[in-house]
Amino acid sequence: MEIRDSFRVNRSIDDTWKVLLDIERIAPCLPGAELQEVEGDEYRGVVKVKVGPITAQYKGTARLAEVDETAHRILLDASGRDTRGQGNAKATIVVAMAADGDGTKVDVATDLAITGKVAQFGRGVLADVSGKLMGQFVENLERDVINDTAPAPSAAADAPAKAEGAELATGPRQIESRPAEPVDLLAAAGAPVTKRLIPIAVGALALFVVWRILRRRSRSA
Repeated sequence: MEIRDSFRVNRSIDDTWKVLLDIERIAPCLPGAELQEVEGDEYRGVVKVKVGPITAQYKGTARLAEVDETAHRILLDASGRDTRGQGNAKATIVVAMAADGDGTKVDVATDLAITGKVAQFGRGVLADVSGKLMGQFVENLERDVINDTAPAPSAAADAPAKAEGAELATGPRQIESRPAEPVDLLAAAGAPVTKRLIPIAVGALALFVVWRILRRRSRSA
């Protein structure tokens, strides 16, 4: 399914380009997302979501597949799987920027394929939730990154000094960050959409209760 979102920031297109390419800095602005490690142009982490009492955690990767500075266009390939094996997600995300007065308009087109409990919501609900989460992301982005007067951390400055002739470290670089709070899809959806989600949430809860009962019986057998 294809989901389209857009937002505007009060920064020039060149500044916005630099900000949105700084994945490590903007990752904490994404609701439910936690960046854990980086290797080359691949970023790895988790996204946590919940519907009522049911929580799912998707562990996955995102890769900068295309970076076109002239056109101000970024292509991201992302994929993840439910850590309990109850579904997976795959997305191709195109981010396109255009000057808009003294600011920048950002269009985000997501081609999403998803399985598992979250897929039961359907395109309409997912699009509504996506719009709400995009709004939260923009608020966090403007507050914590765009309007932050502190200089962006420099990887070169933060890297520990190495003795002459020492070998460079290989493998993924670990990212220290606070654990993300799960995105509450019922809260993010809002009242009208919540009415459509409640039957799904109740069904999911019933299945969860049955699964727990069967699991306890199997252990006691």
